[in-house]
Amino acid sequence: MHDSRNLYEQLILEHNKHPQNYERLEGATVVVDAYNPLCGDAFKLYVQLDEQTFSAITFEGNGCAISKASASMLTEMLRGKAVDVFYALYQSFHSMLQESPDAPVDEAALGNLAAFAGVRAYPMRVKCAILPWRALDKFLNSNTAKSGE
Repeated sequence: MHDSRNLYEQLILEHNKHPQNYERLEGATVVVDAYNPLCGDAFKLYVQLDEQTFSAITFEGNGCAISKASASMLTEMLRGKAVDVFYALYQSFHSMLQESPDAPVDEAALGNLAAFAGVRAYPMRVKCAILPWRALDKFLNSNTAKSGE
């Protein structure tokens, strides 16, 4: 377990240092704000939705290594995927983060998101990991969400 935890920590640090899809997306149909007032993490998710598919998704902003890595992985995992894939990943990710720190992790369902299992030992950091996911979920479930068109 110690070796896998070390690999997971490295994955989070790598996504923080070299985030994927870290750029403004020109022509985004949706811009979603993700903000945690407790720590100041603030991101914008730029989404190009075609029908029910994320044809493109990027982000910009500032935050801790955990929130930035989470946003990076979110954009990496959702590009080209259906909105339903987001809901399945979000549910699995959120559930994993709510479990006890020593609970087993379904790596097959979570993929690289399993890297955040260690965050469960630090409840205040769970909010960092879930921040971009929760913001996107809130937007997708909102009847009053405004489009960037």
